[in-house]
Amino acid sequence: MHIHTPNGEGLHRIVIVGGGAGGLELATLLGDSLGKQRRAHITLIDKNRTHIWKPMLHEIASGSMNYTLHEIDYLAQAHWHHFRYRIGAMSKVDRTQRLVFIDSHADEDGQTVTPDRIIPYDTLVVAIGSRTHDFNIPGVAEHAIQLDTAEQAERFHRKLVNAFIRANAQADDLQAGQLQVAIIGAGATGVELAAELHKSVRALVTYGLERIDADRDVTLNLIEAAPRILPALPERIAGEAMRVLNKLEVKVRTDARVSGVQAGGVQLASGEFIPAELVVWAAGIRSFVCLQNMDNLEINGINQLLVKPTLQTTLDDNIFAFGDCAAAPWLGKDAGTLIPPRAQAAHQQAMHLTQQLHHRLDGKPLRDFQYQDFGSLVSLGENWAAGGLMGSLAKGTLFVEGYIARFMYNMLYKKHQFGLHGFWKVALDTVSGFIRRRTTPRIKLH
Repeated sequence: MHIHTPNGEGLHRIVIVGGGAGGLELATLLGDSLGKQRRAHITLIDKNRTHIWKPMLHEIASGSMNYTLHEIDYLAQAHWHHFRYRIGAMSKVDRTQRLVFIDSHADEDGQTVTPDRIIPYDTLVVAIGSRTHDFNIPGVAEHAIQLDTAEQAERFHRKLVNAFIRANAQADDLQAGQLQVAIIGAGATGVELAAELHKSVRALVTYGLERIDADRDVTLNLIEAAPRILPALPERIAGEAMRVLNKLEVKVRTDARVSGVQAGGVQLASGEFIPAELVVWAAGIRSFVCLQNMDNLEINGINQLLVKPTLQTTLDDNIFAFGDCAAAPWLGKDAGTLIPPRAQAAHQQAMHLTQQLHHRLDGKPLRDFQYQDFGSLVSLGENWAAGGLMGSLAKGTLFVEGYIARFMYNMLYKKHQFGLHGFWKVALDTVSGFIRRRTTPRIKLH
């Protein structure tokens, strides 16, 4: 197995595994400072070639967004921001020799693109995120689509469009379950997807699918095991979201535990069967199994690495972890309270680690990470959102809804873009986006 030796002998080697919202932002910030100044060699490892902001996956799935216009090419970002990108998935870590083992990468034809490799590090940062948790429920892997990646969201969208074209072309009446969608999990992703689908399926039928009446033929089912939707958010936000979903005629089932998923629908533990042609699994999170191969680092029951307030792992100060893959203590809260798996947390941690890794190279002590909860926003369609804002201006929690909340929701993505590209590139891209909306369909049709 080849040991990859980076250019710049003698430089401190910082290896970041995972190019999600936090990992890519950290690599960019460190590259623009330590990398550009030739104080450290920065390497980003990810099994994908491009980055997409994960909170947008529901828009990709519904067809509201053409993700190819929003994805960031890791090779280009690395070239522009003074770090190196290497494709592959981490398989294990040797903490004694400070080595990261990367599996070989093959293309869609099975041909090897890169072989198994070993990458040495002085500081390792793990930011591989999380995936949905199927809780070992039968049939989920075979019959449901999970929204963890842009490819999965795009696959759902293709199946959605094909289902509508098929229904419009067939001579017979619609069968039981046809054009019915079941979304399992009424967290933010499930609720946002249900609201987006209501709009997108109505837009879809206007493009020549005249035999389909969306109000009559399409049913959106949202299934949640908890007593209410958005169980992790305040009740007032959940109440506003429920009001909007009722207005959109989304069928919401709470206190409904799924016992199995079949080719034709969803089986509930109560005995009820919900027919559905398309099933989306959006319930629960867990991190990746590879974190069990981190040379005996401590993990919890959902494979998150246990970290100290400095975001260093509990057993190795040379390894940091943040974002969804880290069980990080929320200082100032009750003992045992962890920082929630949110994009704003990953962003704050990336900013914090940028400064702390500068301190590490300078031999200065590291500071603890203090998470600031600025509230939560949930998208409820193209022009509507609801949420609660927190901070010094709110003096508690300020609840917002409607067009203003949607504007704030959109600005969260702009903030992520600013961190990666700077103001002028984002401004130009925003202007070009307005122009494209005048010359392209309202939704993606393929």
